[in-house]
Amino acid sequence: MVVTATLSETLSTLAQREQYRDKYWLKKDPILHDRLLWRAQTFRHMVHLLPGQSILELGCGKGLFTRQLSAVTKGENPITSLTFDPTNLSSFDLPSVTFSYAESLPGPLQGSHFDFIVAMDMLDKENASEFLQHVYELLEPGGQVIFYESNPWNIMLQLRRFFQKQVGSKDPRGLMSRPELYELISEIGYINIFTVYNDFVYAPLSSKMIWTLRNLSILLENAPTIRTLAGSILIHAKKPPRVKTLPKISLCKHAGLTSTISVVVPCHNEEMNVEPLVNRLMDFYGAYIHELILVDDNSKDRTKDVIFELQKRYPQVKPVIRTPPNGVGRAIRDGYKAATGKYILSMDCDFQHLLPELQDLFDELATGADVVVGSRFSRHSVLLNYPFKKIVANRAFHALARIMLWHSFRDLTNNLKIIRRDIAETLPFTQNGFAINAETGFLPMLAGYEVREVPISWINRGVDMGVSSFKLIKVGGGYWHVLLGLWKQQILKKLNPKKSAPNKK
Repeated sequence: MVVTATLSETLSTLAQREQYRDKYWLKKDPILHDRLLWRAQTFRHMVHLLPGQSILELGCGKGLFTRQLSAVTKGENPITSLTFDPTNLSSFDLPSVTFSYAESLPGPLQGSHFDFIVAMDMLDKENASEFLQHVYELLEPGGQVIFYESNPWNIMLQLRRFFQKQVGSKDPRGLMSRPELYELISEIGYINIFTVYNDFVYAPLSSKMIWTLRNLSILLENAPTIRTLAGSILIHAKKPPRVKTLPKISLCKHAGLTSTISVVVPCHNEEMNVEPLVNRLMDFYGAYIHELILVDDNSKDRTKDVIFELQKRYPQVKPVIRTPPNGVGRAIRDGYKAATGKYILSMDCDFQHLLPELQDLFDELATGADVVVGSRFSRHSVLLNYPFKKIVANRAFHALARIMLWHSFRDLTNNLKIIRRDIAETLPFTQNGFAINAETGFLPMLAGYEVREVPISWINRGVDMGVSSFKLIKVGGGYWHVLLGLWKQQILKKLNPKKSAPNKK
């Protein structure tokens, strides 16, 4: 049951929540900096942030999360940070951050609206209903909210509360469970709601265990039943309408990449995905794109017709129409053969929501990398509602691959890669199915080229993204075949580690 409070009671509770949270963070959290950096990256990836979009942080306290949010947004987004605690009446010396104190709601925010609102541990049973209503009114239509809340089912939290009670102390927060949060947010009118258990790296664990436990946390967050014991609940919701028109802005910052990118997209029954993908690619990265190679892999729907319609609209679109047999490996190889740009960006057709994060890959490419891979399992990646069996299979495969190939890497099998075309032309890609993604990751690395990984997000497909054709059992054998073959080549020294394409620029 959620209690409705008066405005003065709500503000008092919000100030108390800020104080309690900041005190805990500073005194009890051994990995505070990294945790808040992960959360800032999670926010950026979940909303797919674009430059210029506005952010409101509610309950900023001493600005601990604000600093990380400012860092990951690189000063490209106006941030308003609001505190309800009068002891925090000071300004932050942070780029693009406006600090305010609220003694009423909406208070200094009267008449303001924001694209995104984020808050840490501010939803209390005493204030949640009224607070969320104010948040709703402060959002732009189509705006999104991200909340992190302490999970009352967390074992360590329950133990801490038990011992506090024994010494006459008390946790003043009225924490809400995941079902309670979901129900309340739904009642207020938000849409696209999901609430997920998040973060198994919490006190009393030491900072020395951080990296191992962070890796394990990704697994546990997606494990059935076990995930209910996580330290936090991550909440996402949106204000109607469901579809919001994104601004048409260029994310091209590197003159050296102008007209150098051949984009290769395998398309099999992607009628509803290919057009928005191409439109957004041209809006965000048109200056970089030399050509858009859309490979129709024997689709049964109107994918081929849509591709030809796009060719009339964009001269960069270069259709490649395949004949049977189909297979994503065959489609990618045919796309590589058709490419004429200096670099090849390969990506799946349903990666349209990740497009703002492509600028991270291009930033890395501009520093001189030979190959750049979008990594789902980097320490700052966001992985939500990922199929548990696929996580286990992926992590087991990469763990064994690191041993067998004697290299260090985290996730080289994702089909979101940028590779120099001259390198791609020298490597023997042979797989006809999904296992080509292992070849395009491992072969350049074993040939001595510099392969860099960049964190990306992966959030389980919504109803508007089609149905995945990835079948774990069906395609898994191909990956193991690739790994075994490369291991044999390493042992027999049949793979030349020297670079065969000496001119990097």
